[in-house]
Amino acid sequence: MSLAQPRILVADDQPDVVEALRLLLKASGFTVVPTSSPAGVLGAAETEDVDVVLMDLNYTRDTTSGREGLELLARLQQLDPQLPVVVMTAWGSVEGAVDAMRGGARDYVTKPWDNTRLVTTLRSQVELADALRRSRRLSAENERLQTRAPGMVAESRAMKAVLELVDRIAPSDANVLITGEHGTGKEVVARRIHAMSHRAGKPFVPVNAGALSEGVFESELFGHVKGAFTDAKADRTGCFELADQGTLFMDEVANMPLGQQAKLLRVLQTGEFHPVGSSRVRRADTRVLAATNADLHAAVKSGAFREDLLYRLNTVEVVLPPLRDRREDIPALATAFLATQAARYRKPVQRFGAAALKALLEYPWPGNVRELEHCVERAVLMARGAELTPEDLVLRPRDGAGPRVEDMTLEDAERYLIQRALGRTDGSVSDAARLLGLSRSALYRRLQQYGLKAS
Repeated sequence: MSLAQPRILVADDQPDVVEALRLLLKASGFTVVPTSSPAGVLGAAETEDVDVVLMDLNYTRDTTSGREGLELLARLQQLDPQLPVVVMTAWGSVEGAVDAMRGGARDYVTKPWDNTRLVTTLRSQVELADALRRSRRLSAENERLQTRAPGMVAESRAMKAVLELVDRIAPSDANVLITGEHGTGKEVVARRIHAMSHRAGKPFVPVNAGALSEGVFESELFGHVKGAFTDAKADRTGCFELADQGTLFMDEVANMPLGQQAKLLRVLQTGEFHPVGSSRVRRADTRVLAATNADLHAAVKSGAFREDLLYRLNTVEVVLPPLRDRREDIPALATAFLATQAARYRKPVQRFGAAALKALLEYPWPGNVRELEHCVERAVLMARGAELTPEDLVLRPRDGAGPRVEDMTLEDAERYLIQRALGRTDGSVSDAARLLGLSRSALYRRLQQYGLKAS
């Protein structure tokens, strides 16, 4: 509602009073919604957009006690507790006005009223109501961001710079390339960008672009129609169309073969694509956030990555620092992970001991934030008391020697070996699978099982 022409619901059972108020308030820039009974007030309050109610306390049922007006006030409070009500009462019945204030009225005026005071009172209530509405909207927006936008710990100077950049570019539609070592939180950043954009209410669709084989790449990204190939038993909507009006997060883009890169480039250039088996052109308004732990500029020089695709993806580049370069963030990150995992496993673990915290700060964290999260999860499971110790953390020594596999559970050992293989291959799933003697698909199943990511 506009402050330039506030709407006032005026209620009095005397027509001449209502008309006098209408003329006064109209001359003062208000629009008047007149009524003469409690039933009329309630009906108008339910159907009309009004900024303030100006109502008499006495009506035909009882012209002196104000009881009818107090009952009406109570009904209005039930209907809309935020609607400001100013009551009118005879000069000799100020006690009724006091009762009305206790019942939720914002202010009162006496009859006969002073024109200047009446207009000032109503305008003040309009301005106050507008300020309260704006405050509630801001609170709701802050709550939305806290709920939707993943938290990012930024105590270190390096991460504060990243967070400032992310919050600045998030409202735009620019494609963003998010780079950094594996485990630095690239998807967390992508989700924050989406949550802080005007696309927040639309889908966020993640896809591991590096894991898509040549045969399924187009079907996964662009969809297919029934009968397009042997197993196409029904139409399938691709990721670009699923993310229409929203955000598509493409992880591991450096691992895409050149043929797939050309197909992606065309969609980024035109916004158009063909589902597999269809001659119909489709369009999608999709913002693309890409991520990789590889140096794409070096890949361009070596011929492994298209330069024109790089320029399409990195309108803005967000470079995430490794955890070893943002050690000031380790205590806050570890504490947040501790609270989450303690609640998840229903363990009475409350804090890190001084020695455990020192060990966290001195450890090199080759697996970055993801390794820290898994370390805290394991420590919570191993802990026997309310305070975590260095023994609970099971950190590798600084010389690079790993923990004793024979001291681990089978699940921890498998997770540890997969993490080591990914670290040795710089996050390449294909190379890590070869090191572990697994097929690529078998390794992906284990990555999903343990909540691990290749980059």
